[in-house]
Amino acid sequence: MAELTQASSFVSSFESSNYEVFLSYKWEDTRNNFTSILHKALKDSGINVFPDGKKLWTGDAIGPAIERAIEGSKIWIPVFSCGYVDSQRCLWELVQIVQCHRSNGQLILPIFYHVDPSDVEHHTGSCFKKAFQEHEKKFNSDILKIWKDALELVRNLKREVLDETR
Repeated sequence: MAELTQASSFVSSFESSNYEVFLSYKWEDTRNNFTSILHKALKDSGINVFPDGKKLWTGDAIGPAIERAIEGSKIWIPVFSCGYVDSQRCLWELVQIVQCHRSNGQLILPIFYHVDPSDVEHHTGSCFKKAFQEHEKKFNSDILKIWKDALELVRNLKREVLDETR
């Protein structure tokens, strides 16, 4: 019971807040390198960043809090890595980010971390092609279209591309 009270307190501590930045990324791909450094740099600069932690993504009750954090953020930074489109969670976050961008005009600052932006949009390259082949086995064409449309919009925004040379 104490764990439930702690979890409830943790969720309510960020549920109603507005954030300046929401980072969307594949935990396993970038958390222990680029994204953790970016997250820390933003926080150290006094920027209110949505709380980072793998425990946020477990359980069903946290979903609405994440949706509110996305809706309340002023800037979204999706960090596209090789595994980003493997993750349904990342894709649904991106869809919500794009919907909010279209209706409210908040800023999306995509970062392409060791991936080619055209691979993201066109679902090419080994990572993205394989991920969408797997998604096609599990999801109907309407869901795939929603995800692909979101990826296309973000790919065409002003962006930062980080590769082995940078």
